[in-house]
Amino acid sequence: MSEHHVSAEVHAPLQQVYNLFTHFNDFPKFMRFVKEVTYYDNQRSHWVAEVGGNQEWDAVNEDWVPLQQIGWRSVNGLENSGKVKFTPLGNERTGVDVYISYVPPSGFLGALADKFAFENHFDAILQADMNRFAAMVEKAPADALDPMQSHYLFHDESAYGHGTTTDRQQEAMAHDPMMQPQALQQRDRVLQQQEEQAYQFEQNKRSGDERVAREQRQAADQQRSDLARQAELDREMADQRQLEQSVDTGEVNPHPVYDTLGGRNAAAYRTPFGDHDARNERFPGHSEDPMVSRTPQTEGREGAITPVADIAMDSPWRNAIRGGSLEPEPDQETPENAQENPSLPDRPETE
Repeated sequence: MSEHHVSAEVHAPLQQVYNLFTHFNDFPKFMRFVKEVTYYDNQRSHWVAEVGGNQEWDAVNEDWVPLQQIGWRSVNGLENSGKVKFTPLGNERTGVDVYISYVPPSGFLGALADKFAFENHFDAILQADMNRFAAMVEKAPADALDPMQSHYLFHDESAYGHGTTTDRQQEAMAHDPMMQPQALQQRDRVLQQQEEQAYQFEQNKRSGDERVAREQRQAADQQRSDLARQAELDREMADQRQLEQSVDTGEVNPHPVYDTLGGRNAAAYRTPFGDHDARNERFPGHSEDPMVSRTPQTEGREGAITPVADIAMDSPWRNAIRGGSLEPEPDQETPENAQENPSLPDRPETE
């Protein structure tokens, strides 16, 4: 006995998957290794499949549990049995597990050939056909319960596409109302309309997604701009509050030019010992106009201040040592100088 198991996950509700799988006579339209499934009645069917060559058998249904499980066993031909279980995985997903057991043909030699050569090949074929079933269900309309409503039928990999269906299968399809020329034309028109609707839906969805993405980018740019503007306003308000607090407390940052001691850009807080040298101010009037000697002046300008270099002042050190004020320059004679030097001859008068 050779046993095989494959599974597939179908993106469709349980009810739809169950109903589509129980249409055995449509298997050759989308599966490859099943070449014929024809009915004798509601319980018996005739199968032709490629299992180590073309194999035929009659099967009877057994162990059917609606929406959960279906089963069969052969009554003649290739000895086999099978079971298919359906498991709901969610509202839109269903798991399908297929179990098949059969006795390899040709006795002991056939068993050896199946064991060493055909077993893995049959698993691959069965898995490929289950994947095709999942594709057939997913390409059927959401409420479809008949495989003929699926876009996936008659594809190139199916037994129908390869032209390997049996004469009995072709005759059964010829008597099927869904396979009549008018029905097939109607099916093609419906499928074409569905494809156009699906394409239009995708286009609208893509356009909507692009519009939403564009609006999101614009909103993000506007938000960044608003945040930057708010941050700038917050900085200005913080600076204003800091200025008001410094004015209230009397703490004002010194001006780099007009509030300096010791030179331009040498800002320093005023201190008693920095402002004064002993009992005298080091820089008289520095608070009104600092660095007088460096202030540019303009001749004749009203209110102009005479530079220090142009102001004649007594040296405090000279006065402390010698006393008195500055003496007149030697070339300037006074009556006192003439009396102190009587020996100097008078200048001759010129006529």
